[in-house]
Amino acid sequence: MNQIMQKPHSLLHLDNPKGGFSMAASLGSHTLLRNSHQRTVRFAPFSGGERRQTLSFKFSELKPHNPWRILVCKGEFVEFEERTSPNEVRKEIEQCYELINKLGRGVVYLGSSRMGPDHSHYLQALELGREVANLLDCTSWTGAGPGLMDAASKGALQAGKPVGGFKIGREAGQQTALSFHPYLPSETYFTCRFFSARKHGLVDAAVRSCNCDRTAVVALPGGIGTLDEVFEILALIQLQRIGSELPVPFLLMNYDSFYSKLLDFLSDSECWGTVCKGEVESLWKVCNNNSEALSYLAEFYDLPLGDNGKCETGLATASGPISYLIGKFVGN
Repeated sequence: MNQIMQKPHSLLHLDNPKGGFSMAASLGSHTLLRNSHQRTVRFAPFSGGERRQTLSFKFSELKPHNPWRILVCKGEFVEFEERTSPNEVRKEIEQCYELINKLGRGVVYLGSSRMGPDHSHYLQALELGREVANLLDCTSWTGAGPGLMDAASKGALQAGKPVGGFKIGREAGQQTALSFHPYLPSETYFTCRFFSARKHGLVDAAVRSCNCDRTAVVALPGGIGTLDEVFEILALIQLQRIGSELPVPFLLMNYDSFYSKLLDFLSDSECWGTVCKGEVESLWKVCNNNSEALSYLAEFYDLPLGDNGKCETGLATASGPISYLIGKFVGN
């Protein structure tokens, strides 16, 4: 049975005439159901210990060896299979690696899925995605989600460079689970069922296999998911699991001092002795704007920059609808 780690806002009474076990709970607007082979579920919300009404749901009979989950979200039902074997995760990781081998390693962007086109950080991320793609002439990788991931992808497409992604079924702030991307060609991204496989893909896309590889990790402003990925990759660099032979530049984009309090915390950690003095600074480059990021990457890979801090490729800006640029990228 699934374990609900938070106090549920409502409980379910389950009728199971054939003896299968069931558990369900509601967290906010989401209801998670887990069963073996029950037929009827009666939903009894409560507030302050008092029941108010009872709702009944009927489900078709399921075999005991085929566990499943349903995520209920604003009236929409989406069915997910649970992992039944570690081989499923391994297969997904292999599929991620196959996509990387197809599109090539490059710059991996981590960032919020919540900041839309009207946010200043979105516009900065779009510009950065375009200029870095021009400068390094490589594939740009994201989680293939909305927000700043979308901005980096569109920026790279504006530069006419390849884009790849590892999508997860549901991003933070998105109310439905979608396995497809709204505009990227299906052969350029892979939808993962498991976060572990997605992380493997994002990490491997940034690992340099030869001196000619121009890769980087760029951490844009983000929330819990972004910080999870940032510190996982930071730890891998610290432990020399990444970049031990061929260093990978790691850029923390501190737009509008977004990460300044986090940097203060890491500085305080030195005083407490949990990290060595200067250790964190040696693992990444903190950039306050795109010009600093481009200058750092140009110096790291010994590449020329224009007088205005933009790369000298003739593709500093692009015009035309995004659909035209995508068609150009995939060769249509």
